[in-house]
Amino acid sequence: MFQLRIYTLRSPESLYRYASVHWARHSATFDAFGVTTHGVWAERGGGANRLVALIRYPHGADPEQVTREVMASPEFAADMTGFDVDEIVDVESILLDPAAFSPIH
Repeated sequence: MFQLRIYTLRSPESLYRYASVHWARHSATFDAFGVTTHGVWAERGGGANRLVALIRYPHGADPEQVTREVMASPEFAADMTGFDVDEIVDVESILLDPAAFSPIH
């Protein structure tokens, strides 16, 4: 199962720091929990300060449970060291099932 995660940050500076430092660290942490990062993007233009990530959970996993486990881990805490989480003003998560013809499964 895939999940599209959309993070809205308070400022362009927060977006840059979150994407280039902290989300970059998350990829290794997610790997340790069996979660694959397929891509991370910053939205272009519009001034929305959004980071978009596409991740995949292990087959049969409960995404909410895995997310709780990841966020409670010391690895995740280390990922976030030096970042004020109040700079994240919104997080949207959309679970996705790939269509049969999708190039990513």
